[in-house]
Amino acid sequence: MPTNTPLSPPLTLGGYLRDCRARLSPGPGAQGRRRTPGLRREEVATRAGVSVTWYTWLEQGRGGPPSDDVLERLARALELDSSGREILFLLAQQRPPPLNPMPPSPVPPELQRVLDTMPTSPAIVKTPTWDIVAWNAAAVAVLGDYETSAVAERNVLRRLFGNPAVRASLPDWESDARFAVSVFRIDVARAGGSPEAEALAAELQASSPDFRRLWAENDVRRHWGGRKRLHRPLVGSFALDTMSFSVEGADGLSVIVFTPASPADARAVELLLAHRSRITRRRGSRIAT
Repeated sequence: MPTNTPLSPPLTLGGYLRDCRARLSPGPGAQGRRRTPGLRREEVATRAGVSVTWYTWLEQGRGGPPSDDVLERLARALELDSSGREILFLLAQQRPPPLNPMPPSPVPPELQRVLDTMPTSPAIVKTPTWDIVAWNAAAVAVLGDYETSAVAERNVLRRLFGNPAVRASLPDWESDARFAVSVFRIDVARAGGSPEAEALAAELQASSPDFRRLWAENDVRRHWGGRKRLHRPLVGSFALDTMSFSVEGADGLSVIVFTPASPADARAVELLLAHRSRITRRRGSRIAT
């Protein structure tokens, strides 16, 4: 149906810079009356360490594409988050920005509440170096006691290659370990690398011949999903379907959800949850007395 509403023009680098500049507060020390909101061009130029003329040309679509260094300085000057930085590079150079190693974001409270709404599906939140930083009760009952483990022991790779009990609980350990190493490699590359990742890889190569062997294969793959078999003395063998999701707005974090593959597998998870609940109650009774 025809409409009289004019179409918005496509987003340009100059328009994006103007919009970002307008959103910033000049601060309490700013002098003089202002006819427009936000920062002036000269204030952004000073923050970014570029000339006012060059910055004006950028807003006017002149002067050619800016360098990576200038774009990085503009991103900091305009206080852009990772999404804003990506848009800036896409508009200026028609490509994503270079990889920029950043520490993972803290776990949002809302994300923990999402995990807790899955009572029979173990779920964990991991960093690019596969440190487990959040989990739900089902994960503790089925995958491991993250609540009482030391921080270093919550790393998936250390558990896979350094914990004999974890290895014994995985009937398909070889394929599980190969998959984890290959995803770890691409996770670290996607995040831009980090001293922590390099140190972890060096530690595991020194301590585990199996990790050293798999790491040398240089295999990479995305972590989208699959089936995982586990064995627990209480319930025997059972299977979980896995799916991984990146956490929007929380750089570096991803969620892995483990869903029982069949009604029989769901009953195995429920038995492990009930067993865990009994252990927790006994611990509470001993503390109370």
